[in-house]
Amino acid sequence: MEPLYSLIVPIYNEEANIAELYRRVSAVMEQLDGDAELLFVDDGSRDRSLAMIQALRQQDSRVCYLSFARNFGHQIAVTAGLNFARGKAVVVMDADLQDPPELILDMAEQWHQGYHVVYAQRTQRRQESLLKRGFAYVFYRLLTRLADVDIPTDTGDFCLMDRQVVSVLNAMPERNRYIRGLRAWIGFRQTAIRFERDPRFAGEVKYTFRKSLSLGINGLVSFSKVPLRLSTYVGLIAAAIALLMVVLVLYWRFFDPNSRLTGFATIAVAIFFLGAVQLISIGILGEYIGRIYEEVKGRPLYTLAEVAGFPNIQRSTPNGAIAVRHDSTS
Repeated sequence: MEPLYSLIVPIYNEEANIAELYRRVSAVMEQLDGDAELLFVDDGSRDRSLAMIQALRQQDSRVCYLSFARNFGHQIAVTAGLNFARGKAVVVMDADLQDPPELILDMAEQWHQGYHVVYAQRTQRRQESLLKRGFAYVFYRLLTRLADVDIPTDTGDFCLMDRQVVSVLNAMPERNRYIRGLRAWIGFRQTAIRFERDPRFAGEVKYTFRKSLSLGINGLVSFSKVPLRLSTYVGLIAAAIALLMVVLVLYWRFFDPNSRLTGFATIAVAIFFLGAVQLISIGILGEYIGRIYEEVKGRPLYTLAEVAGFPNIQRSTPNGAIAVRHDSTS
């Protein structure tokens, strides 16, 4: 029988968290009102994460897993989990236990009340640096103002989604994926469950500031054309300033030839200003063109080295993934 719930957990070097994660998640699975599967997606881990998942698979038939042939990134790992999840309700959560598994029971209750998406919204971030909290606060509110869709603030990928929503997500072929944005773009009935985010249980933080910034830029570019318009506006302002400079230069030339504002310094400042405007505009265009380039190549989003727990698995998924080895215990 197909499970009623699928719990997707991306894994990247999380050997210190897997045992406690399994203990808490399995306790939640026992309290759910239907059968559940626990789907681990190993994102090319270099530690003992995959071996620990394989051991869990041997002792618990509800555990299934995908193992990437290399590291493809968190958002792609979530995408792979969505491609393979079989439940009518699909939960996405991280492995560091900052997303409390016990909240899944509240999400399931909201799902039974008719909501298609139940997302967790953070009210507080415990033991996170002031810089990271400040960056997150500014980014989410900036994205809300600039995005073409209403993306809820202070939300991550921790959510429960109905099978209808998952099917639509799986039909989207785009490569630069920002799951929480796509989730909002799809629509359907959505609601929030607020919670205080716990600190990481163990191990090192995987989303460094650089990765968080990259994800933020990806989300902004994927759901807003404002940066492109901004370069146009800056270009218009630069053109207005250039016209003003023409008027000033003519004035100085004919009425005040000895002015200290004339000469090489003025020309140099104007050149540097226009050069900066051009480079910024080219950079913004490059972000969008780079995404077009990624889309037209048509490569699969990920490749799989090992799959276990899926008896009727196909050799490929809607996103073109290739299953290299199929575990005989599936």
